[in-house]
Amino acid sequence: MVKNIAVIRGDGIGPEIVEQALNVLNKVAELYGHTFQYTDVDMGGCAIDKYGDPLPEAELQKCVNSDSVLLGAVGGEKWNDVPGHMRPEKGLLRLRAGMGVYSNNRPAKIWKQLSDATPLKKSIVDQGNDIIIVRELIGGIYFGEHKTEGDIAIDVLKYSESEIERIGRIGFETARKRNKKLCSVEKSNVLDSSRLWKKVMHHLAEEYPDVELSDMLVDNCAMQIVKNPAQFDVVVTENMFGDILSDEASMITGSIGMIPSSSLGSTTCGLYEPIHGSAPDIAGKDVANPIGTILSAAMMLRFSFDMSKEADAIENAVSAYLDADYRTADIMSEGKRLVGCRKCGELIISNLRKE
Repeated sequence: MVKNIAVIRGDGIGPEIVEQALNVLNKVAELYGHTFQYTDVDMGGCAIDKYGDPLPEAELQKCVNSDSVLLGAVGGEKWNDVPGHMRPEKGLLRLRAGMGVYSNNRPAKIWKQLSDATPLKKSIVDQGNDIIIVRELIGGIYFGEHKTEGDIAIDVLKYSESEIERIGRIGFETARKRNKKLCSVEKSNVLDSSRLWKKVMHHLAEEYPDVELSDMLVDNCAMQIVKNPAQFDVVVTENMFGDILSDEASMITGSIGMIPSSSLGSTTCGLYEPIHGSAPDIAGKDVANPIGTILSAAMMLRFSFDMSKEADAIENAVSAYLDADYRTADIMSEGKRLVGCRKCGELIISNLRKE
């Protein structure tokens, strides 16, 4: 099978972690007889330097015309002083909108081998933690009007019923495939947009009688994620809340460097990326953790290419790597074996077996 993958190496540690993910994909292709063709795309700070634009239209079209997109990370202090509309992150927002990927799924589970790396106490970890946060990705305050008038700044948070319904369905469908529990997170005691969110979610629940729907205010959810994460299975929420909660959930797993994500819309062409940033302070030092990017590639195989066995092979290889007590610096603990970014990729590839 031939698949065309747009590759955004990006900024900071992006090129390093993407390189390891591509090496893993190449090994999978060898084992299973696939062909992955890569098209490099400039986005973020590197595109600003090259084109004066965080995502030129021609680069966006490469992504739209691909079978899926693999992204490392964008941004960094180097571009902090450019005008707001030119920031590297604007390229990412433009990419999501251009691809029409409105659903961002971020899993957050504690790998059994990393139970000693989580900041949670053992009694909480032992209850288990395997959450998927379904985040609406191309609406809300990030895509609303932004303006500053004198000493007043304005950011508009706006959602339509149709935007809420389509992400709500993703939440219900995801829960239906797991443990049939869905928690809808909003701030309906304060925000009109959240009251509409709650109304739409409860209307949708009538179509999914097999899924248990609960409501939770976002501030309470933030507390409950660290107090009792085992109560959650699938969480669905709006853009900004999902951004914050998924980062919080990732840290209770031990490291943000372990967490992949998928972003999908109405087609199988998705955007796959680790949830962490570009970490320019460690760029080029061969210390970054590539596992989040490698697992993002596995999600691409599973959700966009219908290659479940190949995805399983990658996840099992990561698990075997952790079983052997290898760790990058972000998850290093006493008695483990410290490795760098390149060595981590090499070791995972050495554990790849055809399922």
